[in-house]
Amino acid sequence: MKKMTVLMLAAGLMTSGAAMAAGDSAAGKTLFDASCASCHGMQAQGQGMFPKLTGMSAADVKATLAAFKSGDMATLKKRNLGGPNYAIMAPNAAGLSDQDMENLGAYIATLK
Repeated sequence: MKKMTVLMLAAGLMTSGAAMAAGDSAAGKTLFDASCASCHGMQAQGQGMFPKLTGMSAADVKATLAAFKSGDMATLKKRNLGGPNYAIMAPNAAGLSDQDMENLGAYIATLK
């Protein structure tokens, strides 16, 4: 009986961790509204020099934010980013945790 309880608890923790890793779109929306919408638009449709984010997958959002945070210019260049975007985005991405990036990705992936 103890083994069964331990296995069920472990399975629950793994499922919980997997769900957390997938990102929370509601938390992502809150963060997007507070930090991203003023440049990228309320629906991430882009405006002026700020690119459209709609249509990006959650994984692409996270990878792009991680590249801005780490200064991975090769990845940014491959995605046609960098230049003036880097000077603006790097400080914004610097304060994001991995979970913040997951949450933003989950939210942005819902936008069409």
